[in-house]
Amino acid sequence: MMKIHKIRFLEPGNLPYRRSIRNLYVYDRYIRTPSIGLLTLATIVKRQVGDTLMYSESISKIRWEDVLDADIVFIGIFTFNANRGYELAQYIRRHSKAVVVLGGLHASMNYPEACRCSDYVLLGEGDESILKLIDAVEKGSAVDFPGVACWKDGKALTTGACPPPKDINVIPDRDLLYRYRKMAGRNTVWPQVHASRGCPHHCDYCALVRHFGRTVRTRSPENVVADIRYSIAFHDQGHHRLTKVLWITDDNFFADRAWALSVLQAIIQSGIQYHFTIQARYEVGFDDEMLELLKRAGFMELAMGIEFLEDEAFQNYHKQSTCGEIIRSIENIQKHGLRVRGLFIVGADNHTKGVGNRLADFVIEHHICGVLIQSMYFVPGTPVYETHKNKLIHTDWSRYNGNVVHYPENISPYGLQREMILASRKIYSFKRLLKAVFCRRGLERVLFFGEYFWQKSIRADLRKELPFLKKVSEESGLYPAQ
Repeated sequence: MMKIHKIRFLEPGNLPYRRSIRNLYVYDRYIRTPSIGLLTLATIVKRQVGDTLMYSESISKIRWEDVLDADIVFIGIFTFNANRGYELAQYIRRHSKAVVVLGGLHASMNYPEACRCSDYVLLGEGDESILKLIDAVEKGSAVDFPGVACWKDGKALTTGACPPPKDINVIPDRDLLYRYRKMAGRNTVWPQVHASRGCPHHCDYCALVRHFGRTVRTRSPENVVADIRYSIAFHDQGHHRLTKVLWITDDNFFADRAWALSVLQAIIQSGIQYHFTIQARYEVGFDDEMLELLKRAGFMELAMGIEFLEDEAFQNYHKQSTCGEIIRSIENIQKHGLRVRGLFIVGADNHTKGVGNRLADFVIEHHICGVLIQSMYFVPGTPVYETHKNKLIHTDWSRYNGNVVHYPENISPYGLQREMILASRKIYSFKRLLKAVFCRRGLERVLFFGEYFWQKSIRADLRKELPFLKKVSEESGLYPAQ
């Protein structure tokens, strides 16, 4: 038996934090809003182990003198920061006696890989299983309950998936994250609240539905409002932020319509005066009651997962929508005084040269206020990964952050990367920046100004990958005309 006195949580950064003037205005360069999921687990563990603390490399450097004498270190990873997470795990195992546990979306869906770098892998949502694992480590007893994997006898063994937690009414204690309160004043670190989990749809490229499941589970409206109040106060008190916007990070907030309406009504009744942004599927654009409540509650925009512009692509990847429906949805959302932000994917099997121009023209024509453009994202465990794993250029997970990582059917990897650069440059041209500065007002002007420089940063990163992609495109022999 060993008494557990000290536990640390680590969130790796694909680009670990370093001081930079860009932190003030460029989102996701060296500073990024930290993981609410990992912070929630730290909050749960704190109730049992008093000396619990979290580090996020998007917020600060890790103080190794504090981490290496911990009894257990939990590391949460997504695909884009998995390599860095493995590096941290191996460093701890070499320099410490701590039990190392990997978890998070990538570790859960690719546990045979993650097991090689850790003592245990926590599978799925760890709200309940994490305390069981701590108890087992403390008592030296067998880890025989669902939700854990480990490397044993030369192979990865798992106890199976654990049932998803039903009670998710946990308000994450943001003070458990080292230096978060100080860095919360930066305009590139937004308040976040995650109000529900799960999505009933099954788009082939979506990892979250595989991680959280298709059963939607919700926090009570009162609990969500309390978290919103706390998050706003945490980020605003003692700080002078230019952009006062809170992000509801649910993958599909509107999946449970009655609950979503009750949350919006609770926000309105609370008297909270703030700006909100939220992710949405196109269907919400046909729900006038919901749109009216969103506007009254203070929501200024919806980040719509548009993904594609071609009906063929929607069908191929089991996304239940059409381009015509998306256009009608956008128009109705805008009629209610809400902005639409577009989330796009390029690199579908039917995409050809010119996809970037078509995307940019669509954005400009339909007055979409901002974009995130990424190449097809292949998370291990998703259907699209299984159907395309033989077409992947590599599995250097650090490059799975928007770059082209596969051999598309009808355009070279190099050509597709250039299409993303061209689309971004057209949407965020200097001419459109001047128009935003002189014709837009208030928050809209500030946001476009910030996104103009953010997109310049993104394009710079995309261009760094071009020589490599040009080389692999030519060597593949698949694109002789390109």
